[in-house]
This record gives sequence, C-alpha cells and structure tokens, in this order.
Amino acid sequence: MANQAYEGTYHGEPAVWLRSGPYEAAVLPGIGANLIAFRDTERGYNFLREPGADGMEAFRKNPGVHGIPILFPPNRYDGGKFPWNGKLLQFPVNETERGNHLHGFLHTASWRVERFGADDAESRVTLALKVDASHPIYRYLPFVFTVKLEYALSDEGLRQRVWVRNEGTERMPCLLAFHTAVNAPFAPGSTSEDMRLKLTIGQRWEMDERMLPTGRLLPLSEGEQRMREGAQSPFFEAMDNHYTAQPQNGRNRMELTDTRAGVKLVYDAGTAYKQWMIWNDGAKGGFFCPEPQVNLVNAPNVDLPAEDIGLIGLEPGELWEETSRLYVIG
Repeated sequence: MANQAYEGTYHGEPAVWLRSGPYEAAVLPGIGANLIAFRDTERGYNFLREPGADGMEAFRKNPGVHGIPILFPPNRYDGGKFPWNGKLLQFPVNETERGNHLHGFLHTASWRVERFGADDAESRVTLALKVDASHPIYRYLPFVFTVKLEYALSDEGLRQRVWVRNEGTERMPCLLAFHTAVNAPFAPGSTSEDMRLKLTIGQRWEMDERMLPTGRLLPLSEGEQRMREGAQSPFFEAMDNHYTAQPQNGRNRMELTDTRAGVKLVYDAGTAYKQWMIWNDGAKGGFFCPEPQVNLVNAPNVDLPAEDIGLIGLEPGELWEETSRLYVIG
C-alpha cells in the first residue's frame, strides 16, 4: 500500500509518521500533539519550521514556534485572569515582562494516540486529550472535556480536523488557535525575497503596550492592504498583529507563493476562525506564523459582544469542530 501510518521517532522523540505519495508528516503525541513536519520529499519542500536534531532541547522547553502547536485558550490574558460563568479563573502569569498568561495549556501537554492507519485514499492519525478532575490542566480549566486532533495525508495535502466535546455539567469556554509556523521559503534554492503572502484579513485590532487589545479597530495600512491582496512579502515589516478574519470567495486562508519556483502553499483554515494573528519574529526572514484563532486576544476581559470577539462556549454535551487543510498548487 502506498499510504503508510506507523510509530517511529523524530530526533529521538516518539512520533507517528504519515506517508502518502510525495508527502510525509510527523506528529509528536508527547509534546502537545504538535504536527512537527509536513514535507514534499520528491521536491525537497519543508513547509513547516522544524527544530532539527540540535534544536530539540529548546523545542521541548518552548514548543510554540515550530510545527503546528494547538493553543487552548490562545494568546494573552490580562494578569492571567479569565472570568467565566460568574467565576474568575486564574491562569499562571508566564509572560512576566507584560504580566500576562500566554498560550494556554494544550501545546505542552502529553496526548494519547487513539488510532492510526492507512488505506488506498489516505494515511491518518487521531490523538486525544481528556481533561477531568485527575488531570493537571483541570486546576486552571475546571471543566470535563476532550479535545481530539485528526491529521490525514493524501494527494490533496494535509487535512487537520479538531473537535472539542464538553463532557461536564456546566458551560465551558471553547477558545482555540494554532500557532502554525510556516517556512518562507519552503523550497530549496529560494529566498525570503521570492515570497508573496496573502492573508484574508479584515481590520486590525489596536493593541496596547502589553499586547492586549484596546477594543478599537483600525483601518489597514497600505502594506496590509497588499497583504490582503496577495502582493506582499511576509517580512515587509515586523509583525505581531491581530486582525479580524474576512473570508474571500467563501474561504478563510493564507497563501504563500514562491515566485521563483512558481508554487503556492495554501493554508485553508476554515471559517470558524474569526480572527488572525500574524507574527514574523521581527521580520528576520526564514519563517512566520499565520495563526487562525477563534477568539479575540484577552476576550473574556473585553467589553464587546461575545459573538463579535469569538467568546464562545459549549453547553454540556455540545461539540465544536473545524477542518483545515494545507495543500500545494503548482
């Protein structure tokens, strides 16, 4: 069978590998179910930023800027405070210089491999994380719930399905994002100057000195307009920016075009993500993070309508899910 799914290692870390045609991918159950590699082995394309053998120790300490880490709840919360259902949850302040909690709890947790396999159509793996009173995360998120991630590889690229089920007795927050780290360039022989970025953004959220939203929306600059139109470098300026999502042609996506190789990487994130973060590490080049996000940064502490800022919840028994895909044109 051409498609394969099997247990192996990634630079010494237990991994599940998927193979299909020219593509291969690896996911790390013990480090946040991070999809750490997505590659076209025939053309030598590495689409995601990988730590490599010499970077594994640093990656284990900070797994947020390689591969596809899941953030739950995502981004920053003022003083770690998270008001919900008339109660005040308190998260640890792990961004001490700004006094915020940053990036939640799932991307560093150990996940369980529920199943993996392959057939004539694809190879796939499903990973699960169940939180209840016995789990360390319950201390901060006192709800009973399960999050699952399914990755599938085929000739149509990489499909990601994520779903959250509330298995408890009270309404729970469902705030989620992916800190997807994309190589730019991803093709050998290309440079950062060959890259053109498209991101389906609407307006930019104004942020204060602690990188928390003021609640005010700003018009896009000329450079950001060019990014929305697909005519911008991902490194045209230093970006740690937050935007509303504004789907184009019915889709919410990032496109990265290599003008030298004539190849386009499409990240179709799904329309359930109402916000985008974009971070390019000070415009140094090499990689950037287009981050599809359900909610506004610090949403529980922002006095705006819940539907407008993605402050959504799940009632007991309810399930939320979304599907995204990474694929190549050219």
